[in-house]
Amino acid sequence: MTEALLILNAGSTSLKFTVYRVAPGGGDPVPLAKGVADGLGDTPHLRITGASDGAREGASDGGGDAPKDGVDEDLAPGGRHEAALARVLGWIEAYGAGLRLIGAGHRIVHGGPDFAAPLRLTPAILRRLKTLNPLAPLHQPHNLAPVRALARSHPDLPQVGCFDTGFHATNAPLTTRYGIPRDLHDQGIRRYGFHGLSYEYIVSTLPAHLGPVAGGRVVIAHLGGGASMCAVHQGRSVASTMGFSALDGLLMTTRSGAIDPGVLLYLMAEKGMGAADLSDLLYRRSGLLGVSGISGDMRRLLASDAAEAREAVDLFTYRIGRELGSLAAALGGLDALVFTGGIGEHAAPVRARVIEAAAWLGLRLDPAANAADGPRISPEGAAVPAFVIPTNEDLIIARHTLEVLRT
Repeated sequence: MTEALLILNAGSTSLKFTVYRVAPGGGDPVPLAKGVADGLGDTPHLRITGASDGAREGASDGGGDAPKDGVDEDLAPGGRHEAALARVLGWIEAYGAGLRLIGAGHRIVHGGPDFAAPLRLTPAILRRLKTLNPLAPLHQPHNLAPVRALARSHPDLPQVGCFDTGFHATNAPLTTRYGIPRDLHDQGIRRYGFHGLSYEYIVSTLPAHLGPVAGGRVVIAHLGGGASMCAVHQGRSVASTMGFSALDGLLMTTRSGAIDPGVLLYLMAEKGMGAADLSDLLYRRSGLLGVSGISGDMRRLLASDAAEAREAVDLFTYRIGRELGSLAAALGGLDALVFTGGIGEHAAPVRARVIEAAAWLGLRLDPAANAADGPRISPEGAAVPAFVIPTNEDLIIARHTLEVLRT
């Protein structure tokens, strides 16, 4: 029997997952298969693919073969996380060729003030995490849904939660404060920061890319549907653009990013908008979509000749440049810049604009390397090198899950 882990990342209408084989002699878990169920609650569709040939060959060492038969099928209409998860588990059991699940790891966006380190998920922990739903309404409830579903269908399977806020627990207390009364801060209204699992993975790769500079002053830009930046020194988070919620900081695909609180007071007082209206505005109708009026998809905007599309892209890169200067100030300088996330890894024009605007920090662009998506996209001799490093949050979760199961 080959021991395996199921790593889950649940959204409001999707369930992404990776199946990992546990290496018998230690070392990193090996990816066997991955997939996504999307359209949950409406017309769900499930896709499962095997790992690459190289991963398959590595996975077969020491016993147990990777699942070889993929899935591309519609699920029953209206099915949500529990139905999709049941189908995934059935596929693993039917096609896993001797796989035995020993645990499941989950990405959980918000750990609040009490949870930073990965831990086993129990009913009591789940109740406490549920109280954080208002802090991450687009993520937290859905992150917890497959935990409960697995607890019902496989009550003896250990489950581990890994928190996107955890990486930022090293921020100095001063950087987490807002200018509000102390009692509100003590009740948990403070800066948390997000995308921590992505940042943690990137930090683990820095020695291979940066050598001795890896422990220096690095800014990582996680640019995707949700976008944020993090200042890292000696592998630890110093400051982040996101704060109390995943709304703060950069412009995002449909999220506003930083906005004057006075705007919200005005919309409430003068436009009669309530909490639900504001939530819909800030989370779903703003960002690249709101500014362009065309799309929140960076690919469409870069391909468009519309002035509104150009303005949305310009605002996106302008905000990145402003935050880069702020984070460099928090670090007292800058030794390297790293791009990651869907936009960061694939949108060469965005990277070019950011680097060209940050020439004052010592950044320079190698256009050919940038067009090839790196990994190094600055010329040799640049005072501050820039890199493109694909993120791998699932692997970080798998590592943590194994560590927790072995303790």
